[in-house]
Amino acid sequence: MSSGKSKDFAEGTTVRVANDTNSSTNSKIYSSNANSNQENDLSSLESAGSPKKKNPFLNPVVAKHYHDLYEKTHYECRGRFDPEFEWSEEEEKKVRFKLDYKVTLLACFMFVALQVDRGNLAQAVADDMLSDLGMTTNDYNTGNTIFYLTFLCAELPSQLVSKRLGCDVWIPIEMTIWAIITISQCKMTNKHGFFVCRALIGFMEGGFIPDLVLWLSYFYTASELSIRLSFFWTTLSLTQIVTSLLAFGILQMRGIQGMAGWSWLFLIEGLFTLIIGFSSFFLMVPSPVQTKKPWNKKGWFTEREEYIVVNKVLRDDPTKGDMHNRQGITPKMLWQGIKDYYLWPIYLIGITAYQPTNVLTAYLTLVLKGLGFKTIQVNLMAIPQYVIHIILLLSVTWLSERFNNRLGWCLFQPCWTVPLILVLRFWNGAMVNKWGTYAVVTLILGNPYIHAICVSLCSRNAQSIKTRTVSASLYNMFVQAGSIISSNIYRTSDKPLYKTGNAVLVGFAIAMCPILIGTKLFYIHINKKRDKIWDAMTEEEQDDYRENSTDVGSSRLDFRFGH
Repeated sequence: MSSGKSKDFAEGTTVRVANDTNSSTNSKIYSSNANSNQENDLSSLESAGSPKKKNPFLNPVVAKHYHDLYEKTHYECRGRFDPEFEWSEEEEKKVRFKLDYKVTLLACFMFVALQVDRGNLAQAVADDMLSDLGMTTNDYNTGNTIFYLTFLCAELPSQLVSKRLGCDVWIPIEMTIWAIITISQCKMTNKHGFFVCRALIGFMEGGFIPDLVLWLSYFYTASELSIRLSFFWTTLSLTQIVTSLLAFGILQMRGIQGMAGWSWLFLIEGLFTLIIGFSSFFLMVPSPVQTKKPWNKKGWFTEREEYIVVNKVLRDDPTKGDMHNRQGITPKMLWQGIKDYYLWPIYLIGITAYQPTNVLTAYLTLVLKGLGFKTIQVNLMAIPQYVIHIILLLSVTWLSERFNNRLGWCLFQPCWTVPLILVLRFWNGAMVNKWGTYAVVTLILGNPYIHAICVSLCSRNAQSIKTRTVSASLYNMFVQAGSIISSNIYRTSDKPLYKTGNAVLVGFAIAMCPILIGTKLFYIHINKKRDKIWDAMTEEEQDDYRENSTDVGSSRLDFRFGH
């Protein structure tokens, strides 16, 4: 068993490794090498570490290339890189459990802060916030549009700052600032103050999700990340359940100290967010090998556990070491990430997929009150949708990885949503049977959430840290652009059943089917086309391509897309 110390690597040519660890096509690409005596089949790629995991570094040419690259970039974990390091499946399970406890649980804890401040607005309007501030439904739409616009504009700049300062530094700063702004909302007196607060909160929250996803990618493989992201967004629903119960009590504080119930809601939940943000300064770490703090001198992992974390991540995607975690993105890197058109179909999914959910989430309390339900009821009535949401989110994400068919399982979302929205649009008895309408809306909002799968696909298909950093922001920017559209679908003139708005939602829901199918067929076509070209090359030509080609990232012939 390897001691984990540095090795002397054979001279050789460069090889890039695809992110999809389940692809048999990729296994041929990993092992193709004129100087290697290994056979070009899956068995030759069994890891020197964990069983049943491919190890591209068994090829000495690949090992030499990435060893030199990690040294050149000063990759922070390069001291734990060892192509021959071995570990057992049981050891990996124990390390994964520790990662879930130390990393995923912390990420979920921080995500609570985001969702508390994003979700409490819908709860606040149940307490007549709009009338208190002299606002109409259209003013509410304008405020949401401003929020999503500044949220969108902050995505990429925040990622650039995070990549330069480090996620562990920038994320707590973001959280602390937006918590202070959230607290200040308790003093709003008119729509102008509402607009200003929404703009500032959106600007500070904008980069949080891609920043946190980038941080998680330092600790997890592509498949592990997808499942952990489903836990991440499960926190959204759990938070909404808890805050709905809290709002039920807090909104009844109206009149205490002359403040409205919604004012108390912003004050109390903002203080809670501030505590989380401040705690994150002490809880986050830069990387798997930088976990020691003055208050935690032993760190999170033993030396052997650090070797396991680093090598399992690099064997899944060697490009995760092509930058160090305090290295900023240059304008050239930024442009390379933006022009990677292979990721654009995923961005199109982002702008389309969540329209029905976004609209009905923002308007749920208003719709329920319009149906005749009381203020004290509507926040509690939101809880069932979150339970359904959790079950379907975890199920569809797990199944997409279990069957290695991510975009195929994403089709479950429009198949679930389209019939329900059609009912909402054409059911003339909606006002008469308010409980039936409530049931339909609840099922729509509980739909299979594919966000975790799509974010993971961006990371999986990015093929470098710089592209991964940019793509996470661009995808979320398209999601927020979709939110801007959804903020203006329900209009005041369309109250109370919003028939015209629901017709628009039907169109978005139906459009998801050809978009998802087209994206999958696009990636299948590109992979097959590259297979044909690559397999027609001799080993000498393949080696020459690896060494001399100017193709980079996902444009290379030896890269295959996950789908």
